[in-house]
Amino acid sequence: MFDNKKVKELVLSTLVADSYSLATHWIYDEKQLSELDINWELLNDAKGVWHRGKVAGEFTHFGDQTFWLYQFLEDKNQFNVDEYIDYWKSKIDIYNGYIDGATKGTLENISKGIKPTGSSSTDLSIIGRIAPLLLVSKTKEEFLENISKFVSCTHNTKEALEASRFFGELFLKVYEGENIEEAILSLKDRFDTKLQSYIYSGIASKTDDTFDAIRGFGPACDIDGGFQGVIHLLCKYDDFKQMLIENAKAGGDNSARAMLASLIYMASPNKNLTKIPIDWLNIKATII
Repeated sequence: MFDNKKVKELVLSTLVADSYSLATHWIYDEKQLSELDINWELLNDAKGVWHRGKVAGEFTHFGDQTFWLYQFLEDKNQFNVDEYIDYWKSKIDIYNGYIDGATKGTLENISKGIKPTGSSSTDLSIIGRIAPLLLVSKTKEEFLENISKFVSCTHNTKEALEASRFFGELFLKVYEGENIEEAILSLKDRFDTKLQSYIYSGIASKTDDTFDAIRGFGPACDIDGGFQGVIHLLCKYDDFKQMLIENAKAGGDNSARAMLASLIYMASPNKNLTKIPIDWLNIKATII
């Protein structure tokens, strides 16, 4: 169902998006954002306190966990939740990067034997990490099932599961050649009124300045705000580089927006690695 070469390009694209976002990730102050010493044409060192010490080409904790998922699935033919949780925890136990609320909540649930293990987080970031699941998904239905199982591992909330189903179905439509905005609109009636409002708001903002749109929706981690920001990016830009530059300049949880927007953008059959600036491919991970 899914071309292996294309899948690896999609994984690589989401990792590039995260690495590019590292410089301004979780920086919210508008004055600070405007005064940062950043070359927007290149990957940059982290400027925020959350990822202090990380250098150009490295990842936020979102990118790191995406790469772990890829490594876990490289030699598998299916997604086994229990095996994945054990693997994920072994990585987290020795991780030197940032430990967010979703991770803390999940670790607590694991210690109590709660299943699904996922926390009560409604952060958008989990959805941008789904590309590696394509490696072990033989059908569209299995991909959507794997998304649900994966999201429940660390973000077991209705909001995260519904939003991930929307973007999973959107990915499949775009992967099969549908126009992104048309695919978004074709899906809206299959979801609740809250997600419909996010969709309408995101599309309506496509003529707005990206900084203003994202700051208006809310640049933080939650699905409410981040979802609309992703729709804005997908409907406004047909240029991968410009999309990620303008998104990064808006700060906040730019990585979550970038990873998810990049996955959908690059899903299109006519998009490939030539859309990514060659210097941005110098990330500290190898996708073979």
